[in-house]
Amino acid sequence: MNFIKLPKIELHCHLDGSVRPETIIEIAKLENIKLDSYNIDIIKKAMIAPPECLSLNEYLKGFEIPIAVMQSKESLKRITYELMEDSAKENIKYIEIRFAPLLHINKGLSIEEILESVLAGINKAEKVYDINGNLILSFLRHMPPQSIFEVIEVGKKYLGKGIVAVDLCGNEGENFCQKFIEPFLLAKEYGYKVTIHAGETGIGKNVLDAVQMLRAERIGHGIHIKGCKAAFDIVKEKNIVLEMCPTSNVQTKAVDSLKNHPFFDFYNSGIRVTINTDNRTVSNTNLSNEFNILDSEFNIELEVYKNIYFASIEATFTDLATKDKLKKIWEYNLKLK
Repeated sequence: MNFIKLPKIELHCHLDGSVRPETIIEIAKLENIKLDSYNIDIIKKAMIAPPECLSLNEYLKGFEIPIAVMQSKESLKRITYELMEDSAKENIKYIEIRFAPLLHINKGLSIEEILESVLAGINKAEKVYDINGNLILSFLRHMPPQSIFEVIEVGKKYLGKGIVAVDLCGNEGENFCQKFIEPFLLAKEYGYKVTIHAGETGIGKNVLDAVQMLRAERIGHGIHIKGCKAAFDIVKEKNIVLEMCPTSNVQTKAVDSLKNHPFFDFYNSGIRVTINTDNRTVSNTNLSNEFNILDSEFNIELEVYKNIYFASIEATFTDLATKDKLKKIWEYNLKLK
């Protein structure tokens, strides 16, 4: 199957993990940012994670260089636009981009300036390409919970205008949900949707906690519900959507190999699964490639792809008009065949 020609939806893609290496060098030179090297091959080596990392922490090292150059309004807008552009060129019709605003305050930008710059990049791309995008505000688990409140307060005026949800990400330890209950329930009250990275590094109970304590509607990865019956059951019963990222899941040791990836077992069990890149640059992938590698291992038939596509539509944190548009895109695509 030629996946690049099929319409696609991306629900789990990190902005800082999807920066073009060439752009890193150009921005660094324009803004006088010191890098250890301006050689494209060295930059790529520093940004792209090994096929198999020792841990999630090793994988996260690939974000250090992008964050260094994502400290101006111009760079944030440009990098966002380029991610939308790259996505549109492989027939992604809708994308939810997530990023952590608090990582971009190092040179004095306000939270509002940061949010508006990223939203401007999305809006600019929507005018040029056949793609729609929304923004998920991520918070790193090692940061103080109190730091979240300002971002939630500033971001609420953009709800329905490009911002749709909140997220927790970063290195995953046990029982992390408890300390984030207050800010996430406030976000929920304001109208933010909730997706949480959980169950990525061997702790299935974190998924249970994310649903029960933080009211998560989607789970980033969720691999290890397979080892926690209570988590598996609540995901299935409440129709919680899993945002699965095959290449990344192998790299971070969430699974030991692609053939042992549980996405098809979950799919056959009636759990709603979606396929995503996680980080286009750090994982050296795109969404078409993610389906290609799954197809090589599991033989993805068109009906399975269609079901994943429509599950992704229902899982989007967007409005009904956009969901209807995405459904019609599928129907139109079939007429062309």
